[in-house]
Amino acid sequence: MRQAQQRTRGPEIPEVPFAAPPGTPAGVEVMTLAELRRRHPGDAFFRPQRPAFHHLLTLDTGRLCHTVDFTGYTLEPGTWLWVRPGQVQQWGGLTGAEGTLVLFEPGFPDPATVAAARLDDPFAPAVQQPCGEDREALDGAVRHLHREFDSGGALPADVHLALLRHLLAAVVLRLAHLTAPAGAGAVEPGETYLRFRQAVERDYTRTRRVEDYARALGYSPRTLSRATLAAAGVGAKEFVDRRVILEAKRLLAHSDRSAARIAEHLGFADAANFAKYFHQRTGTSPIAFRTAVTSAGSTPSPR
Repeated sequence: MRQAQQRTRGPEIPEVPFAAPPGTPAGVEVMTLAELRRRHPGDAFFRPQRPAFHHLLTLDTGRLCHTVDFTGYTLEPGTWLWVRPGQVQQWGGLTGAEGTLVLFEPGFPDPATVAAARLDDPFAPAVQQPCGEDREALDGAVRHLHREFDSGGALPADVHLALLRHLLAAVVLRLAHLTAPAGAGAVEPGETYLRFRQAVERDYTRTRRVEDYARALGYSPRTLSRATLAAAGVGAKEFVDRRVILEAKRLLAHSDRSAARIAEHLGFADAANFAKYFHQRTGTSPIAFRTAVTSAGSTPSPR
């Protein structure tokens, strides 16, 4: 992860691309926190950043504070943190904590794993605390993944890459299982919801109308709302609105764009229309939100 290649637009939040170190497989990297500290000794690393790839972090010892999309978390041994592409994260310091960090690009896992682990879910939990057999299985899986990553020269490159893909799948599928619905009456997300979620992630800056998504996907608005309510616990309109508000908060907190420019980016007719929409759903104005977050240093109190 060579974050010296960060792209910035003035004082806006850095968008961090994935860059595998020379001699390692493209698309995935596994390291210890000790290695991460050696690579990034300066303060710049601890500013808010928006990676274009997944971060999976688990602690073995110590404590670590981390912020993901305006929520602060305190990580302890056994905790798993999952930061997904596009989310805004901020490291709270690396001193006194040891653990394993897995980085991978969205296209590295096979399509079946992407679907089964819901890798593109923008509202998936950032932190998990597995217990008992789940914790033991995850610890074993990430150790195996780390060993395979470090032993790259022992096998042909294509075999090594295939093993890394399978071992990563074991980790992400087990983590996703922790967040999956439980119980006899549980309902797994169906194709309708998955297609809708993907369409929202692609088009939320162009339309907020459920009718537009329904027409594009070949469903009725009512069908979309039923599927989204069953899978995500909210209706289709609320799902779209949450995604728009999340992006608005990211841009307000971590960029110098004016409210008018943010409104234009998110598909609003003007800043006034955006301000009304934002206030109705958050109880505050865009400018008041920006002031509150920036004056607090963009780091909420950890959980």
